[in-house]
Amino acid sequence: MIKCCGFFLVVIAMSVMATKTMAQGAWDTAHATFYGDMSGGETMQGACGYGDLFQQGYGLETAALSTALFNNGQTCGACFEIQCYDDPQWCAPGSITITATNFCPPNYSKPGDDGGWCNPPRKHFDLSMPMFVKIVKDYHAGIVPVQFRRVTCVKQGGMRFEIKGNPYWILVLVYNVAGDVVAVSVKGSSTDWIAMSRNWGQNWQTGTQLVGQSLSFKVTTSDGRTVESDNAVPSNWQFGQNYEGGQF
Repeated sequence: MIKCCGFFLVVIAMSVMATKTMAQGAWDTAHATFYGDMSGGETMQGACGYGDLFQQGYGLETAALSTALFNNGQTCGACFEIQCYDDPQWCAPGSITITATNFCPPNYSKPGDDGGWCNPPRKHFDLSMPMFVKIVKDYHAGIVPVQFRRVTCVKQGGMRFEIKGNPYWILVLVYNVAGDVVAVSVKGSSTDWIAMSRNWGQNWQTGTQLVGQSLSFKVTTSDGRTVESDNAVPSNWQFGQNYEGGQF
């Protein structure tokens, strides 16, 4: 576990091993296409709960995932390395790294090989156009076969906690995390640790009244790493504001 905000770091050897394992994830196969245009403006919002992806540190390096990969939102925040393969007509050399920030819904009115790219059980990445053209020779390729693997995320600055809700119910969006979050706990200055439940995407909730208390957060990612951000949120916090914690 890593503790932050008191300038104290403790890294368990298991966490280091997990990071190395994630960085060398096995390759799998899928398909990829794109949405929007080169401006990338269509990447905002989405099923993971994020808002302005530029302000939140994700930029255009994002993708919407099909049902087979999205895992009911539990994959939100995960990072993937993707490269086009087995299509010499369209594939460009090199790879891209993206963060999962949205869901690509199925379209059962079309077959999986002709428009229903995100229909189960297909594994599919719907990329922003600026990312798609990095792995293909021409965007007219439309859809291409790709190889992908999970990789360790690299983010700038600490993870962020955006607090929403009301005095009786708190919803916290956890973003800019170097990984996909699977568990969040909150601790008020007058409480013990309280396990939060996933509301949707990377929005986590609790019905405990915490107004007027400084808040600490404990965040765990799918590879078993945990960061504890002590007193990341001051006692005079306000709904609608966001605060910085530690990072993996």
